[in-house]
Amino acid sequence: MQSSSASLSYDYTAAKLFTYTMVIFGIIGMLVGVLLAFQLAWPAFNLSGVLGDLGEFTAFGRLRPLHTNGIIYGFTLSGIWAAWYYISQRVLKVSFNEFPFLKALSLIHFWLYVVILALAVVTLFAGITQNKEYIELAWPIDLLIVVLWVIWGLHMWGTIGVRREKGLYISMWYFIATFLAIAMLYIFNNLQIPTALVGGFGSLWHSVSMYSGSNDALVQWWWGHNAVAFVFTSAVIAVMYYFMPKESGQPVFSYKLSLYSFWSLLFVYLWAGGHHVIYSTVPDWMQTMGSVFSVVLILPSWGTAINFLLTLRGQWQQVTSNPIIKMLILASVFYMFSTLEGPIQSIKSVNALAHFTDWIVGHVHDGALGWVAFSIMAAAYHMVPRMYGRKLYSAKLLDIQFWIQTTGIVLYFSSMWIAGITQGLMWRRVDDYGVLMYSFISTVNELHLYYVIRSVGGLLYLIGFLIFTWNLIKSMTSGEKLEKEPVSATPISAN
Repeated sequence: MQSSSASLSYDYTAAKLFTYTMVIFGIIGMLVGVLLAFQLAWPAFNLSGVLGDLGEFTAFGRLRPLHTNGIIYGFTLSGIWAAWYYISQRVLKVSFNEFPFLKALSLIHFWLYVVILALAVVTLFAGITQNKEYIELAWPIDLLIVVLWVIWGLHMWGTIGVRREKGLYISMWYFIATFLAIAMLYIFNNLQIPTALVGGFGSLWHSVSMYSGSNDALVQWWWGHNAVAFVFTSAVIAVMYYFMPKESGQPVFSYKLSLYSFWSLLFVYLWAGGHHVIYSTVPDWMQTMGSVFSVVLILPSWGTAINFLLTLRGQWQQVTSNPIIKMLILASVFYMFSTLEGPIQSIKSVNALAHFTDWIVGHVHDGALGWVAFSIMAAAYHMVPRMYGRKLYSAKLLDIQFWIQTTGIVLYFSSMWIAGITQGLMWRRVDDYGVLMYSFISTVNELHLYYVIRSVGGLLYLIGFLIFTWNLIKSMTSGEKLEKEPVSATPISAN
């Protein structure tokens, strides 16, 4: 099918490939996540009694890194890169068909990514890890990731360099920020010393950080929080700034507001990671700085979300008539929700109650499931009909998916809020002699019901994602043919 531009026929090869991995790792990551939730509610789901010596491979500690890495770097990055290879051609007015080098780079990018994902799954299953949150992969894989990131950068700057559209749409600004920030953060936090090569001991995979003690904690959470900032946030904002106006047929509410939010978000987010090490051995002024910058972060975050919502000004009926718009609007609301909740948890007095509790888990997941995943799934629903020249297979399935997953999110985060606050209060409760009133196992017993609810919520979300997968597959293979590309709202079959 020809693109909406009469002179260009866009190349969707890489966008389609990344859409496939987005779906595959979404299923794998969410399936593992549901298993982990069931393990916390019912320890028998560790399966050690069934598998014997092989039980270590289904233990929580072995599977949890697979879940986090699978969702962040498998599902989310795949969705972001699928969107990049779709959006960049359109807003820059180029086609990769015109530039064989750019097309070759996109394919090299994808297949190296697949190799890295395969290595990540194998090594994490084997228990080979750096033991650092959100950056567990062993040092040889880190080197491949640097190469992968450079390839994406070459593609990005190459595409920008040959563009016909002189101005850079705001989505491009956020993609560029993602590339530059992650490059800097990833390299500095991954400065490792391979022990087998330098000290002559340990396995070839083993390494130790070049930092130590409090310095290591600071660098780790400078990365850890900004992995959320520049993967879950800036890259997803880039996706939203394209698909919200395109799907609604409305111009962005305020381009100036998008730029103000962009620069303030970049400046503020970089220094908020200190809130992860409050009440630790790092200097108190750094803890305070993390808290202050986290609270200030509400302004650019809400500025962006309000810009998304007001893009629909005068067209709010689309929320009821267009299920993709409904997903995008709810994603924006969850973005506002999570970017208010996080700063509140960063206030020192609140953090004293919240730190290390399940309230933090609830915060992470209302952002990941509500903001990130809904944005990426809505983007896929917009792209697939235009890449395959077919209508979406079923409006009913889309609506069923939306409500099942929304129910799952609400069950998940509400149960974790209650569990987390209950934990914090029980851990702090002392008698008249200053002795703790509750043992740790007492809190575990008290929270069992909430873990069961969390498990049900996660299972519902997985079921919704399987419906999403089926709807996409049927759209790709047997959706009604489109004679021409729709300008805005995605055509959906009534069945």
